[in-house]
Amino acid sequence: MAKQITVTDEGLKKLNEQLEYLKTVKRKEVVEAIRVALSFGDLSENSEYDEAKNEQANVEAQISELEETLKHVKLISDSDVTTDSVGVGAKVKVLDMEFDEEIEYTILGSTESDPLENKISDQSPIGKAIIGAKVGDVITVDAPGGELKLKVLEISRQNT
Repeated sequence: MAKQITVTDEGLKKLNEQLEYLKTVKRKEVVEAIRVALSFGDLSENSEYDEAKNEQANVEAQISELEETLKHVKLISDSDVTTDSVGVGAKVKVLDMEFDEEIEYTILGSTESDPLENKISDQSPIGKAIIGAKVGDVITVDAPGGELKLKVLEISRQNT
């Protein structure tokens, strides 16, 4: 059985937009590149044709992957997000107890994560450890950079 992929309303919209772009715009661009490359003649030494065919295979693979992803989406709407405990779609403010530093994370599904924006996946080490935590809980995270101790200070909805 395929793994369920959790997404927010915004994440689902982005996945659908990406799929639509690939199907309607990118496919046409690739077909045109193949047509132009074919006009150059001899395919045995036609690098433009090889490149265009590789791009076509890449686009089709991306389309298939997105379609497969969309089949296994579990939508988390804003109304599903509670502030009682940390879950997907929640913003959580934590205290890094070693550095006495507050950090705010948004917990999202793997397709929406962006660590540079502190949008972390529910499958990441911190995400896995913090799911289900309540305000006041101290969480120990086995992260690639070493063990972290985080205290949950606040839980809110993503769009607040």
